[in-house]
Amino acid sequence: MRRKLFTLDRPAHKDRGHPPLVFVHGGYTHSGCWDVNFLPFFQERGYNCYAVDLSGHGKSSGIEKLNSFGLDDYAADVRELVASLDAAPVLIGHSMGAIVVQRYLEKSHAKAVVMMAPVPPTGLAAAGVQLAIRQPDFIAEASRAVRGEYTEKTIRVMREVYFSPDVSAEQFAVFQPMVQEESTWALTELMSLAMRMPVKRPRIPALVIGGQLDALFAANRLYMTATGWNAETCVIPRAGHMLMMDPQWPSVAQKIHDWLSLSFGLD
Repeated sequence: MRRKLFTLDRPAHKDRGHPPLVFVHGGYTHSGCWDVNFLPFFQERGYNCYAVDLSGHGKSSGIEKLNSFGLDDYAADVRELVASLDAAPVLIGHSMGAIVVQRYLEKSHAKAVVMMAPVPPTGLAAAGVQLAIRQPDFIAEASRAVRGEYTEKTIRVMREVYFSPDVSAEQFAVFQPMVQEESTWALTELMSLAMRMPVKRPRIPALVIGGQLDALFAANRLYMTATGWNAETCVIPRAGHMLMMDPQWPSVAQKIHDWLSLSFGLD
């Protein structure tokens, strides 16, 4: 049965003929994370922007069977959105969303791809062990966060894991209601990425960008993703995991804009 997908459609303020941008959120959140800073930024620079709620997330259907959705289902969501566009897009995926766009590109085409704070090809297991050592309370507090049961400790731990030390209380408060449950099946797949056979990747421009202070996926592991795509790699100083909402987001957005301009000779 076809799922009903919700997409934020944010047209360019002045269409300059740039390729459309398709934004794919990470786990435990929805498309609203892009709408705070990134979509207005790129609209102003002449891009038609689209941010999808993956199945079971945000305003898309399927929350009642969220745990049955896997990465291929999420890739199919992206494929459905791309099929509705007039031109091949640039895909911009964050965290789990970076894996989703990679899975999409196994069978479909895009003009370019940007992978922000990507889950490493080795999967979540190693990163989870390191996080458990640094933040032993994270699992318990994240469970409270997805239920909307924030305590002072929950706020502190979630801020430390997802953002840089520069995040304000007001900035974090915008993020709080965006946290939701994630599919157990998708998480299981992310745990076992290293066991999946390598696949042929399309030869398209690729950028891998991460935060210097990302507590989930260390910046020194970005090369693991970049190598397979022959991608340019960029580390944003003092940025945390939620690159599109972190106080350092202007540097992230500007880097992507500059890279797109250089890659495609845009104004």
